[in-house]
Amino acid sequence: MTDFTDLDALRAAVGTEIGISDWMTVEQDRIDTFAEATGDHQWIHVDPERAASGPYGRTIAHGFLTLSLLVPLANQAASVGGIRMGINYGLNKVRFITPVPSGGRIRARVALDSVRDIPGGVQAERTVTVELEGADKPACVAESIVRYLA
Repeated sequence: MTDFTDLDALRAAVGTEIGISDWMTVEQDRIDTFAEATGDHQWIHVDPERAASGPYGRTIAHGFLTLSLLVPLANQAASVGGIRMGINYGLNKVRFITPVPSGGRIRARVALDSVRDIPGGVQAERTVTVELEGADKPACVAESIVRYLA
């Protein structure tokens, strides 16, 4: 993890990779819980028997589940000190490139693209690449916007 002591240290890191998270296993229980929370019960996510004969040979995580995991993964990759709070402000672009199979392991690489001043803090734009262990291409690439308020 990269620990930035303050917003000036964060500003100095623009244009660099600022951290890599640990690997996280995406288990079927997490997929099922996400399906319950969102009402998305498509068989490719929640029916292991049917999914076994489907295109991936097993269930896969919802794309939006993978996207929701950006928060804990990115928080594990880097932290910013000297702030009151961080706010997930949104996304510019998201692509789901490789499906995450049940039991697959993912991690995030976080690159800091820009930091600009806003009232009360800064707005940081980051590219978060969610890698899938053993895959040639990432599971997800997202341009994430975070506001750090001092």
